[in-house]
Amino acid sequence: MGGLTDVAGLRVGHATDREGVTGCTVVLCPEGARCAVDVRGGAPGTRETDLLGMGRLVQEVHAICLAGGSAFGLAAADGVMCWLEERGIGFDVGVARVPIVPAAILFDLAVGDPRARPDAAMGYAACE
Repeated sequence: MGGLTDVAGLRVGHATDREGVTGCTVVLCPEGARCAVDVRGGAPGTRETDLLGMGRLVQEVHAICLAGGSAFGLAAADGVMCWLEERGIGFDVGVARVPIVPAAILFDLAVGDPRARPDAAMGYAACE
């Protein structure tokens, strides 16, 4: 094994805004995968990381979304959820399937165009 994509059942996608110098990377695990997290830093920006703790109802994730754009970049996970939902992938709650997509961001606003931010469309594109 040499890389993440060597793991059976995982796919990795990425979308880049070269002019804005930001982007979004998605690790797709449509069959579900166990996941853990260690959140650090002075101002972490995360989504759905609390559900990864021991004893929580949800035991598997369907994707992980990592994006630039500071807190604005968390919106990229919306596109990942949409992509998964369109394919019937998610945690079965009886009336719907809810894709579980923990996400984290990094501060890159000072690197490129501070108005360029990963959004739902970029998250969706990273899944393609």
